[in-house]
Amino acid sequence: MKFNTKTIHGGQEHDPAYGSVMPPIYQTSTYAQSTPGGHKGYEYSRTHNPTRNALENAFASIENGTYGLAFASGLAAIDAVIKLLEPGDEVISTNDLYGGTYRLFTKVFEGFGIKFHFIGMENAGNIEQYVNDNTKLIWVETPTNPMMNVIDIKATADIARQHNLLLAVDNTFATPYLQRPLDLGADIVMHSATKYLGGHSDLVMGALVVKDKELAERLYFIQNASGAVCGPQDSFLALRGIKTLHVRMQRHCENGKAVANYLASHPKIEKVYWPGFEDHPNHDVAKAQMDDFGGMVSFTTKGNNYEEAIKIVENLKVFTLAESLGGVESLAGHPASMTHASIPKEEREKTGVVDSLIRLSVGIEDEDDLIADLEQAIG
Repeated sequence: MKFNTKTIHGGQEHDPAYGSVMPPIYQTSTYAQSTPGGHKGYEYSRTHNPTRNALENAFASIENGTYGLAFASGLAAIDAVIKLLEPGDEVISTNDLYGGTYRLFTKVFEGFGIKFHFIGMENAGNIEQYVNDNTKLIWVETPTNPMMNVIDIKATADIARQHNLLLAVDNTFATPYLQRPLDLGADIVMHSATKYLGGHSDLVMGALVVKDKELAERLYFIQNASGAVCGPQDSFLALRGIKTLHVRMQRHCENGKAVANYLASHPKIEKVYWPGFEDHPNHDVAKAQMDDFGGMVSFTTKGNNYEEAIKIVENLKVFTLAESLGGVESLAGHPASMTHASIPKEEREKTGVVDSLIRLSVGIEDEDDLIADLEQAIG
């Protein structure tokens, strides 16, 4: 089954009760039993829920995995992955990553004795020098948030396999429409399903997908024991979103390319970050592991002027100034004061997250309207 068909039918069955094409919303916390332990596969909705299970099957299908897990948020999904570790273990992580991930790693799990190395992974060979006997996990975002760095998943997977490490890839920006990390050797794929998978800015959710049964069982245990599961209503909405993922992503990519090219030609713009440009440092890697280059674009204004960047995002009319990304509507954000404010300024700026940086999530509106909006806002 090809991807466009998987988004609609992958992992899905018609509801056995009445043949419902869409999985019903099983809005229940518990299930009747005929005798203690005698039930129809469901006991309590923290552990299992038919609507959530349908979604988890869809997650697994579109990522070419075997087991899917749905969480109450992307951070809850990341939390479950780090709970595979023990005090004294070490993690090698991308240095340019979502601020919430950085906060979870440094403010929560470092306190439990887990050590994190935040490094540039644009050259996968840079990872080797940080591997030691305590290393257990490599955590990758690609493209990274918000600098749009591209990391070679296959090369990183080769390093992880050589040293018997787990490799987890945050695939939120690319989605399985553009890249499938499990096929490239990753052990775990993570999504903030709030973003492109849901696609309509109406839910908060996280996802994990794996192929290995033992790893899946460990994660299912953590999911159930910790309890950060999503509800059936949100599961239904995410399933609905996945059914149009392929057509939305096609338009996101088309509009992202148009916006990136427009910004690159603008005299007031210093630098545009988008992996589709041939002069992007890892364009060849992006071209090899991605089917297109996505709808996320970041840029800086000339002079690295904070006030100018704030003026631009406040003047936008079609783009909405807001946290998040991946919805059908275009969003603009100022990472230094919004999504990445939890990262210390000196650490942010090492990776390029300067005060003039603006991040765009290019939606599926008409590209002429998007470009006209940028034109009037930038001036």
